[in-house]
Amino acid sequence: MAPTHVLRCCQRTLAWIPVIFIAAVVCWSYYAYVVELCLYTIISIGEKIVYMIFFHLFFIMFVWSYWKTIYIQPANPSKEFCLPKVEKERYEKEERPENQQEILWRAATSLPLYTRTGAGGVSIRYCDRCQVIKPDRCHHCSACDMCVLKMDHHCPWVNNCVGFSNYKFFILFLAYSLLYCLFIAATVLQYFIKFWTNELKDTHAKFHVLFLFFVAAMFCISILSLFSYHLWLVGKNRSTIEAFRAPVFRAGSDKNGFSLGFRKNIAQVFGDQKKFWLLPVCTSQGDGLTFPTRLVSADVEQQATVTLQQEPSKSAAEVPESPVSESQNRLLSSEQNANNVAEHQETNTPAESETITISIESES
Repeated sequence: MAPTHVLRCCQRTLAWIPVIFIAAVVCWSYYAYVVELCLYTIISIGEKIVYMIFFHLFFIMFVWSYWKTIYIQPANPSKEFCLPKVEKERYEKEERPENQQEILWRAATSLPLYTRTGAGGVSIRYCDRCQVIKPDRCHHCSACDMCVLKMDHHCPWVNNCVGFSNYKFFILFLAYSLLYCLFIAATVLQYFIKFWTNELKDTHAKFHVLFLFFVAAMFCISILSLFSYHLWLVGKNRSTIEAFRAPVFRAGSDKNGFSLGFRKNIAQVFGDQKKFWLLPVCTSQGDGLTFPTRLVSADVEQQATVTLQQEPSKSAAEVPESPVSESQNRLLSSEQNANNVAEHQETNTPAESETITISIESES
């Protein structure tokens, strides 16, 4: 036990090395830009003031979003996704996977689940390590040793798992770090050329200015590709994990299963109020446990509704009940529900309206 504990402490300590490296580079860049460039190199007072104002603006936003990304803890599944004590003991005693799945199916009937796993998407996603039923888009992080809601990836540069709780902060961290590096590279360029061509006298500021430009340009190129990729993911409403492995729904795998359209996809991460989009404050929609999904034509519930329409004489008790109904999705907007009701009222015949009533009774 003692060697294992020591090993874990060493791993946790070493995990902070990338963060310390980034902090050291940022502190040095602040000194090189403010002191060596603005105070000692630039002669014009007006140029100094303008550079200092914009530099500190980008610096504050960059540090703020970086700090939030690091220290906001990943969100975990709530207690309702844990198996009851009796069911948990039965699950652990069972040796056959099919019997274990029966226990999970019974426990998941009241949970807002829409994704599955296994061949054909028939298995409930369960984490043996954390002993919880995984909510939609939740995955286990081996580095954090926990299940993380809407997990995107584990980032060593922030020593934290990027997921539902801090994904917006991570995007803003990339954005402001890119602006920070672009601003430094653009404003230092002319003095870099002057020092390089010996138009300015060699001083102790020469090394800082030359090295500052190289570092800013290098980070700018690397951050630009990563930031562009995550902007694409936000527009598609996917995580990095879902981009490589499409989520499995009851009707099969669908990489666009959580896509609601470009505007709504952005609102899922940044919220409805645009005035807060650029601030590192929590405005993401939802609770991380349930997510609105686009309607899948081959869904099991829709097939049950079609069966009722073809056989209106069947009673509600004869209809097989789906383990998790789509109405349990807490985040489906009331506007969408209202539109669906309006469409049924305008297009359905009286017989079809009666069929819909039977379908609702079967879900309840």
